[in-house]
Amino acid sequence: MKIIKTAIPEGSVLFKEENFFDYADSFKGELNTKRTISTNEIGRAFFASTPQWGKNMFAFRNSIVKMFGLKTGTDKSKSLSPDDFKLEVGDQIGIFKIFDKTDHEIIIGENDKHLDFRVSIFYDNAQHSTENSFLTISTTVKYHNRMGMVYFIPVRPFHQLIVPVMLKKMIAKLEGR
Repeated sequence: MKIIKTAIPEGSVLFKEENFFDYADSFKGELNTKRTISTNEIGRAFFASTPQWGKNMFAFRNSIVKMFGLKTGTDKSKSLSPDDFKLEVGDQIGIFKIFDKTDHEIIIGENDKHLDFRVSIFYDNAQHSTENSFLTISTTVKYHNRMGMVYFIPVRPFHQLIVPVMLKKMIAKLEGR
């Protein structure tokens, strides 16, 4: 399965605001299924696709940023499986808040004192049997201050590693593999 770096999809909520952000990237992969996939399925696949090394890095990140008063997500003693997530606008899942949801996209992210970020998971559903469907994960970041810029320097390379891995895992889950 090939994951490619691409532009934010024109149909994405984030596309209209792309120039507002200090950083943006997108990764896209082809979905080989003809069934319609719901936004909730896509969101659940996202939260179930973090590799263990990514979870370990996120835990390390949380232990560091807590000292600087940055957000670390919700109480980890509440162990929820992705099937338990309602994925409604306003819900909080770990560090991710659900900001928007359409028939083809879910926007998650967080606002913090150093930066705001958004992650779009966009499903481009094929309209005809001869077309391909695609899943695209786009990330945008807006720095509020120097701390946001400095924070993102070490995060960026790991972000660019983990997103394609998660996208591959999501596609495999959504295809039923």
